Amino acid sequence: MKTRLTELLGIDHPIIQAPMAGVSTPALAAAVSNAGGLGSVGFGAYDGRQAREMMRDIKARTNRPYHVNFFAHRAPTQSEAVDKAWLDELSPFFEELGVEPPASLDAGPPSFLDDPDQIDAVLEMKPPVVSFHFGLPHKEQIVRLRESGAKLLASATSVDEAIACERAGMDAVIAQGVEAGGHRGVHDGETDRMIGTIALTPQVVDAVSIPVIAAGGIGDGRGVAAALALGADGAQMGTAFIACPETSAGERHRKILGGPAARETVLTRGVSGRAARGLRSRILDAVTTKQAAAPAYPIAYAATRALSRAALNAGREGFEVMWAGQAGALARNLPAVEVLAAIVKEAEARLRSLNAIAIS
Repeated sequence: MKTRLTELLGIDHPIIQAPMAGVSTPALAAAVSNAGGLGSVGFGAYDGRQAREMMRDIKARTNRPYHVNFFAHRAPTQSEAVDKAWLDELSPFFEELGVEPPASLDAGPPSFLDDPDQIDAVLEMKPPVVSFHFGLPHKEQIVRLRESGAKLLASATSVDEAIACERAGMDAVIAQGVEAGGHRGVHDGETDRMIGTIALTPQVVDAVSIPVIAAGGIGDGRGVAAALALGADGAQMGTAFIACPETSAGERHRKILGGPAARETVLTRGVSGRAARGLRSRILDAVTTKQAAAPAYPIAYAATRALSRAALNAGREGFEVMWAGQAGALARNLPAVEVLAAIVKEAEARLRSLNAIAIS
């Protein structure tokens, strides 16, 4: 499965382990990279210092290409009235758990667009591949990143966003279908065309000249083969790796993945203020019914994270936020190297089968 992506990134297999901020770890990234894929860590929840530490950890574990991801969202305008209204909506849950809700909500880690320390961390550590979610870096940031030698990727949820990625100077674009777990990569946070991976991928392939990486609902090697059949140069897979022991996912999260309960997911902006897909739970159902009142991303996150921590301390289930895509039932609770090997074997077998059908 040699493609333009394997040549561009210097990897053996056209498979990227999705960054998955908060779940991915240096151990997971290194394991995938050492096995011939592109391992990744998401830094959307971390500052520059933490990013440096994690990149040092990855580099200590592998000499193969790896990938780091940053969030490039526009900073939100905060409103005390909106924040208070959101806390009021969630107050019955805090009361049930016997804890006080936060007195106020903070805006969380800054966007890559606004934090010089994040780009300084990249320029210092020189990761081989850098990607962006929720939008694109500033022009001057792209120039500096290119000077560092990094290959640049960005997510797109529509053809227009993919064209913008190419025009901005990205080396490849990640076409993220609505089936994907975690946050939607919509650039403006509002205009989401909700296009599925099968519909989006060939349209992006036709619209840009750079390599296209299909993402969303790709749970095993059959999905990788389908992505390549659609014209993509590779596939990005996240949920397929969450149950691996190298991630920081909770035990309940791992237990649900791979089973029938993983077929139930919810796409909601009620957790963080931006649309994201996770395993169905009491808290996701609750915030989805109230999502119109949620503050902008990432302000809303402060409340749901506080609620999840309180529930964890109280030993209560149903308040976890467990991001996952629609192919979560295909996930395997195996070491990452075994998961990747299985995916490659399945994809190659499916491609041989399709080739035989075409020849006959």
